[in-house]
Amino acid sequence: MKVGLTLPSFTEDPEVPLRVAAAAEAAGLDGVFVYDHLFRVAKDGAMRPALECMALLGALAVETERITLGTLVVRASLRPPATLAAALDTVVRIAGPRFVVGIGAGDEESRPEMDTFGLPMGTETDRVKRLRASLRELSSRPYPTWVGGRARHVGLVAAESANGWNRWGADVERFRREAAEVAVLAGRLNPTPEAFTMSWGGLVAMDTDDDRAREKATRLGAGASTIVGGPSTIATALARYRDAGADWAILGPLDSHDPANAALIGDQLLSRVR
Repeated sequence: MKVGLTLPSFTEDPEVPLRVAAAAEAAGLDGVFVYDHLFRVAKDGAMRPALECMALLGALAVETERITLGTLVVRASLRPPATLAAALDTVVRIAGPRFVVGIGAGDEESRPEMDTFGLPMGTETDRVKRLRASLRELSSRPYPTWVGGRARHVGLVAAESANGWNRWGADVERFRREAAEVAVLAGRLNPTPEAFTMSWGGLVAMDTDDDRAREKATRLGAGASTIVGGPSTIATALARYRDAGADWAILGPLDSHDPANAALIGDQLLSRVR
């Protein structure tokens, strides 16, 4: 299993994600991934600024050398297919062949952004059509595409048109069921099913031991789906996803701005799940 980190995009200071990416590369992690949001609203209603996805990827491509760079995920509903392809093509010219494009149809959590900027949200059917159109535009590009979302909504699209699938936030049994559904579809529809990548992503609260991690989780308001623990506990949880079919685990630390997470993963976790 490969292990990656989501980067802290919700900041006005680009040095914050660049520091985390540098720490992840130094610690031997396999990838870093950026969100594609225009803003987010915090639990207290405050507006959280967001670094623009493509600009951040360009900076990461220059500041790192080895580590995989990816999106988790770009929304097909946010940019026309040709515009999205042009932006991604520019990133890969800078980053080289270490780029992975996670792409999704978008969901209701994105509605405030779409409405604020006057962009059409559309129905779920509309959004899946846009996803298919974007994948057609990207089909000849030299980078793999992973479709993000629940299997019931986008598994067919992923299996027939992409190189992989990502499921965010599912518990291990749900991931196992959905991954099996996608695998069956990929085996039937995908031209290279043997190279199809299954990936899981989710929130974590981690520290040097379980007690410190639980304290962090409480302090940061961890939700029920957050995996909480020290390196051994997190590694055990990730091994279950690996055994359920995940080729990648992409961790979203609640304190994603802290480079110490990358060092902790590299020092004590990677060897237990690879």
